[in-house]
Amino acid sequence: MDIIFQFSSLHDFLTMGGHGAYVFASYALAALGLAYVAITPVVVKRRFLKTQSAILRRNNA
Repeated sequence: MDIIFQFSSLHDFLTMGGHGAYVFASYALAALGLAYVAITPVVVKRRFLKTQSAILRRNNA
């Protein structure tokens, strides 16, 4: 079984027939969106817990 490559060189792969910039920009935007969706709940939870801790300390003082 032989592997048949779609592109003949790394340059051809990166340019993708003139569409490389759009393809890799799409991948970058998708990665940024997934990172945002993954990180935002952690930040919000940390902020919430910090706020609740401050309120609890203030009420107990």
